Amino acid sequence: MKAKIISIPVQDQEKALRFYTEVLGFLKKVDIPLGEGNRWLTVVSKEDQDGAELLLEPSPLHFEPAKVYQNALFDAGIPYTQFNVDNVQQEYDRLTAKGVEFSVQPTAMGTVKVAVFNDTCGNNIQIVEML
Repeated sequence: MKAKIISIPVQDQEKALRFYTEVLGFLKKVDIPLGEGNRWLTVVSKEDQDGAELLLEPSPLHFEPAKVYQNALFDAGIPYTQFNVDNVQQEYDRLTAKGVEFSVQPTAMGTVKVAVFNDTCGNNIQIVEML
C-alpha cells in the first residue's frame, strides 16, 4: 500500500493554489474542472514530483461537518498536516520573509524541531526537521 493523494481542505482553491505554489514552492500537477467552480487540483513537491500529491479539496464549502472540523482544528492551533523539511529554521526564515504567519516558532522537541504556520486557507501546517 502506498499513499498517492492526500487531501487538505481549503476555503478557496485559487488562493490555495497561489499560496502552495508561489509561497511554499510546490508545483501544480493536476487541474481538472469538475463543474460548479470546483476542480480536481493537486500539487506536488519540487523535490519529489512523482511522489504523493496534495489535493486542495474545496470540501468546507460543500460539507458543513468538514467546515466545523477544519475550524475547530485551526482555532485549537492543531496542525492539519505536516511537511518534512531539511532545516526548520531555514524554512521558517524563508517563509517569514514571504509574509507567512507562524503560531509556533522553530522549537526543538526531543528528536525533532517543529514550527507551525497558517496556510491562509483555513489550516495550521506543521513543518518538521528530524534531528
